[in-house]
Amino acid sequence: MHLIVCGLADVEALIAARKPSHMISLLDPATMIGTPAEVLPQNHLRLGINDITEPMEEMTVPDEAAVGRILAFNRGWDERQPMLIHCWAGISRSTATAFVIACERSPAADERGIARTLRQTAPHASPNRRIVALADELMNRRGRMIEAVEAMGDYDYLAAAPFEFPVRHA
Repeated sequence: MHLIVCGLADVEALIAARKPSHMISLLDPATMIGTPAEVLPQNHLRLGINDITEPMEEMTVPDEAAVGRILAFNRGWDERQPMLIHCWAGISRSTATAFVIACERSPAADERGIARTLRQTAPHASPNRRIVALADELMNRRGRMIEAVEAMGDYDYLAAAPFEFPVRHA
């Protein structure tokens, strides 16, 4: 099964076309959306976090609790239908979350291989480093997830578009 990753502007059309059973919204608290009618409320994780890597005044930095909620939510998804993950632009918070979920669902896979697939699939991906670092610690990956994302290199934010990302990697 695949993860569908996008920005907020594409959510409605992708829900109609792909019929995801689960959804993760990663938006700043002031922009947070409600649960679409097509998704059961218990299948929608809403995280009010800003796309930052260090604490900033009047902003909500991703923290261990938020990443723990992502991991717990992922464990409740049966993969029968896609999971849609979105943030504002589909570049940073959502790509980090997709990477984290793929790493958790593929414990024996090389993190660099997962990151390479992410880069090939989404040239615009720039995973939020704080989300990745917190997940790396919670999943006891000993820095491998962080190193894999750093090795992805530059990104092309102008190429931002919705994409599908496999949840399981060999």
